[in-house]
Amino acid sequence: MSGTEHAFPFMANKRIITGIDIGTHTVRVVITEYTPGAGLPRIIGMGKAESRGLRHGYIINIADAVKGVRAAVDEAEKIAGVHIREAYLSVGGVGLEGAGTTGAAIISRADSEIGGNDVDRALRTSEQNLPNPANKKILHTIPIEYTIDGKKVYGRPEGMRGLKLETKCLIVSCLDQHLNDMIRAVEEAGVEPVDACASPIAASFVALTKAQKMAGCVLANIGAETLSIVVYEEGIPISLEVFPIGSTDITNDIALGLKIPLEEAELVKLGRGGQQFPKKKLNDIIVSRLEDMFSLVIAHLKKIGKHELLPAGIILTGGGSGIETLEDFARGIMRLPSKVPFINLDFNANAKNKKQIKDTSWFVAYGLAIWGVTNDRSALVGGDHIFGRIKESFAHLVKQLMP
Repeated sequence: MSGTEHAFPFMANKRIITGIDIGTHTVRVVITEYTPGAGLPRIIGMGKAESRGLRHGYIINIADAVKGVRAAVDEAEKIAGVHIREAYLSVGGVGLEGAGTTGAAIISRADSEIGGNDVDRALRTSEQNLPNPANKKILHTIPIEYTIDGKKVYGRPEGMRGLKLETKCLIVSCLDQHLNDMIRAVEEAGVEPVDACASPIAASFVALTKAQKMAGCVLANIGAETLSIVVYEEGIPISLEVFPIGSTDITNDIALGLKIPLEEAELVKLGRGGQQFPKKKLNDIIVSRLEDMFSLVIAHLKKIGKHELLPAGIILTGGGSGIETLEDFARGIMRLPSKVPFINLDFNANAKNKKQIKDTSWFVAYGLAIWGVTNDRSALVGGDHIFGRIKESFAHLVKQLMP
C-alpha cells in the first residue's frame, strides 16, 4: 500500500488514495478506496475546513495553512476510519500557467527507427525552451503534436522511421516557491505529498467526458479568488490559464451594492435569499462581474484561435458554479453550449454516513484520487523527496486524459 496505513487488515489488497485540494477559502480532502479492475476509486471519506493564510491561491502564512489541512484531514479520516500517510496535491493560484513550446531530437539509431529515448529527448528540449523559466517548477509536459521530418504524425512516433523528430508541447508550470510552501504545509500537517497536479486538469478527470475532450471544450473552474481554465481538443489539454478573479468578487459586489453583510451576500449570490431585494438590481450586480470574468476567457480563446470553435462548449465547476443563472449567462456571452455537471459522488463509510455530493467544488480533490490510480512512481524523476518526484511523464498523464 506504499506507506499508507488503515484500520482494516482485510482490505489489504486494496489501495487507499487521498486527494488534498488547498483552496483560498476551503481545504477539501477526499479519501478513496481503489480495487484494481473495479473502475473508479470509491469515496470512503470527505473532509473540509476553512482555509486561512492564502491569497489568490498563494500561501502567505504557513502556520494557518497547516491548521486548515490538518482539520480537513482529521474529518475525512474520522469518516473513513482510515489513517492516511500520503496524498496527492492540487496546484492552483495565479502562478499556475500553461505555455506552448517546441522541441526536437535527431534520431539516434542507425536504422532511423524512433525509440522512447528519442521521444524523451524531444520532450526535454521542449522543457528547456520554456519561456522565462526562472522560479518555475514544471508540473506537466504534454505533447500536442509530433512531426517526423516535417510531416505530422497521428499517434505514437515510437517505431516509426525518420531523421528528425519534432514536438509541440503544452508545459504546465507553477511558481517554485508556491509549490514548496504547499508541500511544507501538507508535510507539517503530518501527510507526505506523493505528487502534484494542476487544479483544472484534476477537475477535468471528473467533470469532462471523453466525447467532450475529443470534440473540444473549455473547463472553467471558478474558485473563490481565481478563475482557472483548461482547453481540450482531440482528447488532450492544449491550453491552460489562471486569472486573478473569482466568486468572492461577486459576493463583495453584492454586499456593497445591497448594503448587506458578506455572509448574507454569499447566500444571495447562490439564490438562497434576497427575495426582499429588487431582482433587477441584484441581477445587474452579478452580470456585471460575470462579464468581467468571461471577457477574460473569451480573450484567451481568441488568442489561441478557439473562440466559438469548441463544439462541446464550456463546462463550469468550482464553488462559483453554484450561481443560479450562470449556465444561461455563459451560454449567451460565450456563444457556446454551457453546462454545470451534476455528478453524484457516492460514498458510504457506513450506513449512517451515506450521502451524495453534487457540489462541483469537490471535483478537484476527487480528480486527484482518480489521477493517483494510474500514478506510476517508477516513471517519476528519482529522489527520496517530492521535490525530486514532482514531474511526471505524459505516458502516465495520458491514461487519465483519454480514459
